Amino acid sequence: MEKNLETARIQDLISTRKSSFWFKKREQKAIKLFHLVADKVPAYKKFLSRHKINSASIKTWKDFQKVPPINKKNYLRYFPYPELFWDGIPFKNVTYTSTTGSTGEPFYFPREGKLDWQSSIIHEQFLNNFSNKDTSTLVIVTFGMGVWIGGLITYRGYEHICDRSRGNISIITPGINKNEILNSLQKLSPMFDQTIICGYPPFVKDLVDEAISAGIDVKKLNLKFSFAAETFTESFRDYLAEHAGIKNKYNETINVYGSADIGAMASETPITILIRELATKNEQLFTDIFGRIDKTPTLAQFNPEFITFEESHGDILLTGNNTIPLIRYSIGDHGGVLSFEEVKNKLHKNGLDLDKEAKKAGIDNKSIAELPMVFVYERKDMSTTLYGLNVFPEFIRDGLLRPELAKYCSGKMAMRTLFNKEQDQYLEINVEMKKGTKASPSIRNKVQKILLDSLLKKSSEYRELYRFIKGRAMPKVILWPAEDPIFFKPGIKQKWIIK
Repeated sequence: MEKNLETARIQDLISTRKSSFWFKKREQKAIKLFHLVADKVPAYKKFLSRHKINSASIKTWKDFQKVPPINKKNYLRYFPYPELFWDGIPFKNVTYTSTTGSTGEPFYFPREGKLDWQSSIIHEQFLNNFSNKDTSTLVIVTFGMGVWIGGLITYRGYEHICDRSRGNISIITPGINKNEILNSLQKLSPMFDQTIICGYPPFVKDLVDEAISAGIDVKKLNLKFSFAAETFTESFRDYLAEHAGIKNKYNETINVYGSADIGAMASETPITILIRELATKNEQLFTDIFGRIDKTPTLAQFNPEFITFEESHGDILLTGNNTIPLIRYSIGDHGGVLSFEEVKNKLHKNGLDLDKEAKKAGIDNKSIAELPMVFVYERKDMSTTLYGLNVFPEFIRDGLLRPELAKYCSGKMAMRTLFNKEQDQYLEINVEMKKGTKASPSIRNKVQKILLDSLLKKSSEYRELYRFIKGRAMPKVILWPAEDPIFFKPGIKQKWIIK
């Protein structure tokens, strides 16, 4: 009952409070948590002492921003593990999840039920966009169900919603077992009004493509998609919306910005999806919101009751409460933070009325919250270089989604920079074929031509390079069978860049 009252309080704040309230709350909560952690977490006491910071002197937001950021190297791995916990007491009624280890040795993050409950708030807001309490819903969790956070926190989030008597919700957790997922779509989904597939974006695309190939009429299943773990372009969203029969992509898809470090931190909402789409069609608006970057960031809203984001020299810092609390923690992502009002004003400056655009997109005014926004794009190490310029996966992935290639290719690729015998650099792009499709020289040539075209259109730097060195800038394309273990091992997070 107590948790239900807290849920109702949070949901009321989300639906009623204005932008200025949330930006002020963001500062207040962060400073309050800082003082608690400075007082009660042994490792953080030592960290502040080492940096000669007197916690009593930190009173304002300006003061707070002078506190040195923490990260895995200078804090989580530097101090004895037990000292990172509240009062230095570890191992108390927690669930452990692990980082993927993509940036080094895996780190085990503990969490209590509070983070699962916070995740449920995000998922319930998503549900409210397209259903009511009488709508029967099957939730298929296709994230890995091992030591990683995505599958377990999504499952527990929907369990919390069920416990609150939210409505007619059923959950199945096949994880990454494609046969079980396809069986669920074929045998269970038709009995429900709608099905929500929760999973890693490239994996969900595989599922939709393979379900269609298997003769499953996915457009009759009233599918919705809940993604996490990776950013993607609007072309990707449009592809899935078209092939799966999504009626309104703003209301019926969501990308959750989460981490093993501290759970579900922020999420797309109908209004942020719309804003991002408008920005991708208007270069000046894109620059006004995101700055001068080549990639399309995820734009998400976050709840300062749960977590605070700030931007420092292009890096995202977060402050949030967990079994291991984190203060000005550099999670390794890049982006920025904006208030709802700031974004609305940037649209107005570019001749766009957000309320009118939302109405045109079929977004209910009741689903628009004035929570602050965080935008996140791929880390600097999520690119390869060619003659000194950065080549990002997004440049290639959009090309693979073009109709001419989508019938042959799964949409997954792995690229790297290599050297030939003459020690000239070249870009190698390894492309996964769809199941049942065989590689041929003509298909390879078609893939190479379209990916070159995508690179030329997406990157002005690449266009300039190609103008000078022509053929040496041409990517080398290698086609691989579906799920080949070298680059496309099934069930794990796709490595877009091979270092």
